[in-house]
Amino acid sequence: MPTLLIVHHTPSPHCQAMFEAVVSGATAPEIEGVQVVRRAALSATASDVLAADGCLLGTPANLGYMSGALKHFFDQVYYPCLDATRGRPFGCYVHGGNDVTGALRAIDAITTGLGWRRAAEPVAVTGEPSKADIEACWELGATVAAGLME
Repeated sequence: MPTLLIVHHTPSPHCQAMFEAVVSGATAPEIEGVQVVRRAALSATASDVLAADGCLLGTPANLGYMSGALKHFFDQVYYPCLDATRGRPFGCYVHGGNDVTGALRAIDAITTGLGWRRAAEPVAVTGEPSKADIEACWELGATVAAGLME
């Protein structure tokens, strides 16, 4: 059974709402035969990534960059996963107070270095997530998970 790993840093109610929507999309009834594993960014390991067939990444944008927790995750898994995970699909969502550009750029740089393949456009939200933003997070989770269905 293919596995989707959701790695997230969820320190705020807005990030929590986005995370819950992503999980809801990834575990929707029409998504069959995909195991969804959720890990906080500070506890996700290279073993988690190696056991997964795809990843969804969630982070707040802090001071124009991804959270330190997601950066720590990448620091821990980069070299152990570098060759073994090339071509793996991924998606991401980012929440910020006013700008998420730097966080998205950093995620793109690291995932490009890992050789991961973007399976869906990122969901980027500033301020309070709207109904459309939450729906986009649901679609992100469903799209990445559906891409793993056998």
